[in-house]
Amino acid sequence: MKVYTLKNCDTCKKALKWLDTQGISFENHDVRADGVDPTWLGPVVEALGWEVAVNRRSTTWRGLPDADKQNLDTAKATALLVANPTLLKRPVFVSGDTVLCGFDAKTQAALKTI
Repeated sequence: MKVYTLKNCDTCKKALKWLDTQGISFENHDVRADGVDPTWLGPVVEALGWEVAVNRRSTTWRGLPDADKQNLDTAKATALLVANPTLLKRPVFVSGDTVLCGFDAKTQAALKTI
């Protein structure tokens, strides 16, 4: 499993620690340090829906020009995420065809079955 995180994100830290304690092996990918690959991101945004993939509560989102925030669709959201990887809602867990986002009880239960 590959986990897309942000090093300073408390939720990401909590998720990585939880994966360790559960004995679930993973590879961590820091979206700020390592960026995001558009060929990976497109299918992830489609799987999650751009509404879930884009973190509209982030500082990065608030700093975007209003024109970038308007009339979003999958293509425009994907382009924004490539240009601003910290807009990605985190953590994102990818294992085969399974894509999960966030770290709540439902996600934890799903991660135990992967």
